[in-house]
Amino acid sequence: MTIIDGKAVAEQIKKEIAEEVKQIIAAGGKRPHLAAILVGHDGGSETYVAAKVKACEVCGFKSTLVRFEDTVSEQELLDKVRELNEDDDVDGFIVQLPLPKHISEDKVIEAIDYRKDVDGFHPINVGRMSIGLPCYISATPNGIIELISRYNIETRGKKCVILGRSNIVGKPMAALMMRKAYPGDCTVTVCHSRTKDIADECRRADIIIAALGSPEFVTADMVKDGAVIIDVGTTRVPSTLTKSGFKLKGDVKFDEVAPKCSYITPVPGGVGPMTIVSLMRNTLLAGKKEIYKD
Repeated sequence: MTIIDGKAVAEQIKKEIAEEVKQIIAAGGKRPHLAAILVGHDGGSETYVAAKVKACEVCGFKSTLVRFEDTVSEQELLDKVRELNEDDDVDGFIVQLPLPKHISEDKVIEAIDYRKDVDGFHPINVGRMSIGLPCYISATPNGIIELISRYNIETRGKKCVILGRSNIVGKPMAALMMRKAYPGDCTVTVCHSRTKDIADECRRADIIIAALGSPEFVTADMVKDGAVIIDVGTTRVPSTLTKSGFKLKGDVKFDEVAPKCSYITPVPGGVGPMTIVSLMRNTLLAGKKEIYKD
């Protein structure tokens, strides 16, 4: 059994990006610039955005953080999105989700110029990904693909079960795992809250990608020997063992499932670090205009 070390892979990729940025600057090129819009003071969002800003520093990027209170109007937010769309110095930007209930997330995502949509959420990027055209792939699926690739995990002809059908992970992950490429060429089954016999579907899987947000949902009796387990879940649960009073739990009951696996990602330290580094790679691509030419 091999534990997939997402933290180590992410650190390596950040070094690779930083080296490339040095070469771009030395050749007289422009430093990549990522902007982030943060609305309100959600604890999780604050943490994510702080980590993204820190990653920008490590990678040698310029970063801009735009803050709004959660009372901001939808129109004010859309105006800022339009401003960033038109700012030639900003290569890519994100609007940190979730947004307050009075603001339409779909409307905001669609307002972002798809050529600067380094989160990969715009319908044009999602559509291009689904038919195999160059695009910005959303960060978590992109990070998972990178982990599978860097660990040389075989995917061709394998049965892959994806738990969860979210627009951010489940659906794009299904498209990527069945594409005609490596990693890919899988036979994919997507399971969700209405799926009958989920345990039975999992037992037949060579690869399980768990993205339900349901702590320790996947247990040892649901996993066949030698399976590859990618755990996307990150739920904060109360704990008396940590200073914060919380600990992160994945969707997989790690201690009992791990001994049966060929490969498994831990939580934390698996998929999480790859999500932020994937955003950095998309920003580098945006800065180089490698996907959408001017």
